[in-house]
Amino acid sequence: MDERKHFLKPEQDVRNYYLALEFLEEKAKKKERFSKKLILDVQKYVEKGASKDKIGLRGPMPPGVLFAVYDSQTGNPDYIPPEYSDIPGLMDELINYVNTTDDHPLIVAAVVHYQLVTIHPFEDGNGRTARLLSGYILDCNGYGFNGIGSLEEYFAFDVNEYYESLQMNLPALYYSGRNNPPHPEIWINYFLRMVLLYSEKVRELSNSSSESKISNSLSYLKNREKDLLMFLIENYKNEFTPVEVSRELGVSNKTIINRLVVLSKNGFVEPILVNQRIRSYKLSDFTNENKKAIKQII
Repeated sequence: MDERKHFLKPEQDVRNYYLALEFLEEKAKKKERFSKKLILDVQKYVEKGASKDKIGLRGPMPPGVLFAVYDSQTGNPDYIPPEYSDIPGLMDELINYVNTTDDHPLIVAAVVHYQLVTIHPFEDGNGRTARLLSGYILDCNGYGFNGIGSLEEYFAFDVNEYYESLQMNLPALYYSGRNNPPHPEIWINYFLRMVLLYSEKVRELSNSSSESKISNSLSYLKNREKDLLMFLIENYKNEFTPVEVSRELGVSNKTIINRLVVLSKNGFVEPILVNQRIRSYKLSDFTNENKKAIKQII
């Protein structure tokens, strides 16, 4: 059975993200060493439900076909990663660095992020895997954010700056400088700045009143998502499925799933996973504890 048919893309991405996070949380508790298996397992969760050729290290391309990251508008290659035959050695170098270096964990996390995106060991899921594993390095060394939001939202705030920092004004070909960038501080400084900005946000949230936390979280929602949140608060004490909500509201299942994805990313609902599938959703503890205040602010 092709499990890709069971999920719309936004819901599948959320499901895969939660699976990968749960997996890494368990590994972090055990302080599991950085390894090739850990990297491959994370990418497998990120791409769960994709075709088999999308999971695991990429292989050779057909004759005359260039593997590259292409500009969606011009069709020109933005980045040409290393040859597939060089990937195992490059991965071994990265793993050895992480497990033997005396560098500060924040620097190690930045290097892991850069190297996984740059080595580009997979056909798909490289960026998500890199961001999850750099977060894993932070968590294992006491620099995580205790489940408050995600550093990724800061990378997404200015996508152009994110990619420009990774590219460092170097040529598109990996072997023309990106394998040994002359100014790695461009990426390191960007990464550390994002960590600092997000740390300040987490500190502000931790020190602010409950009402401020709620207002901040609600500010990320559009009116249609706020309306759905109000409906869920007023009508569901336990778990619910997108199908039953869509029937109640008279809108499509896809519409509800898309809105639940937004509510999930902002901490208002949580997917209930059974056998690694989203069976249903429920209101988060944060929502249940602040129902009255949420309704007043909305």
